[in-house]
Amino acid sequence: MPDAHIPPDGGLDRLADLMARARAHGADSADAVMFESTSLSLSVRHGRPEELERAESTDVGLRVFVGQRSAIVSATSLDPRGFDLLAERAVAMARVVPEDRFGGIGDADAPFDAAIGAALDLDDPAGEPEAAALEARAAAAEAAGLAVHGVTNSDGGSAGYRRSRISLVSSRGFAGSYARTSHSVSAVLLAGAGTSMQRDYDYHSTVHLADLDDPALIGARAGGRAVARLDPVRPKTATLPVVYDPRVAGSLLGHLLGAINGASIARGTSFLKDRMGTRILPEGFTLRDDPRRVRGGASRPFDGEGMATEARALVEDGMLVSWVLDGRSGRQLGLASTGNASRGTSGSPSPSTTNVTLSPGRLTPAELMADIGEGIYVTELMGNAVNGLTGDYSRGAAGFMIRDGALAEPVAEFTIAGNLLEMYASLAAADDLVLRRGMDSPTLRVHPLMVAGG
Repeated sequence: MPDAHIPPDGGLDRLADLMARARAHGADSADAVMFESTSLSLSVRHGRPEELERAESTDVGLRVFVGQRSAIVSATSLDPRGFDLLAERAVAMARVVPEDRFGGIGDADAPFDAAIGAALDLDDPAGEPEAAALEARAAAAEAAGLAVHGVTNSDGGSAGYRRSRISLVSSRGFAGSYARTSHSVSAVLLAGAGTSMQRDYDYHSTVHLADLDDPALIGARAGGRAVARLDPVRPKTATLPVVYDPRVAGSLLGHLLGAINGASIARGTSFLKDRMGTRILPEGFTLRDDPRRVRGGASRPFDGEGMATEARALVEDGMLVSWVLDGRSGRQLGLASTGNASRGTSGSPSPSTTNVTLSPGRLTPAELMADIGEGIYVTELMGNAVNGLTGDYSRGAAGFMIRDGALAEPVAEFTIAGNLLEMYASLAAADDLVLRRGMDSPTLRVHPLMVAGG
């Protein structure tokens, strides 16, 4: 059953009323968005509950346009008694700001078909769990981690639940709403003692409880990772092949997505701004954004401007084929929105992706590393010294040496550096893609990078 505090689609009527008040006060066009949520989280340390938190929130945003001038106001209540004042303030603000010739509400001009949202299966009917159920999940994760030989301490296990409803109405006639749930479990374990202590984690989040990993598996993985990191050394400075574990390989996708974001392209601040229609990844690689994935963690039936979403390739067979666009960046570039607008209640929409995947290769991770005499396997990245204009890349890292095609001693306190254009051109992928994080990649191999260590 839906949480009682989140209204049914009658909330759309109130948003339409708010928007109508804005039009009455002089707005030429307007849209209104509402985010409502309930969340419950609980953490356990050494078997004892440490923190239980339940929160409910309502956030409303109104965006108005007077000609090419716009303003946004937000509130934490959908009380109609405050609508006139909210609308009047928004219009007054819009009249005194500079014009934006690329501004405007989304082009969506029809009510949303609720059946499309229902088909995505984003609202778990299991409902909000009892606190005791969350405690049991968190405790099971921590206990399994503490049972791993070599684990000496715990930073705790945690479990959480969240349900939210997103509603949007625009003066062009769009009106839509959908709900989303999430269930999560995490564990953080420590191994060793004193200055040689090492920490690691595991985490899983799903839309439906039925898809969530067994908490004991999550804890055991976290504990095993912490133990494996004990007694790291600094690698020697050298130019070496680097292999990215799947849980950090997604960061390479993140840098690419930032470089093809429509806002960056329109500003001319991306190292990929002149690469549309050219090869940026090796043949066979496809990078997809799929907002229509059933039970997808970032799925959505419409974007932040009411545009219908659709799955699309961003890179296909290695060729860059699409920017990531909202309405404004699309108008700047003379293109249509790709349905990738994202927004909150107090800021303008901006382009963003949803469920992103990089296609897997045909080799197992072991086969991908088999011919590496000496290399680095990266499991953790720190810092973010990436130059968006040039693609120059430098990150702090930790992981393991690769020797004769196999993982060897743990390493830490080193930096890997290169240029993203060259790194992308040299990618090789394993066959171990798992849809788990929302930005999912198989194990990736890059040739070669500068490794600055001892």
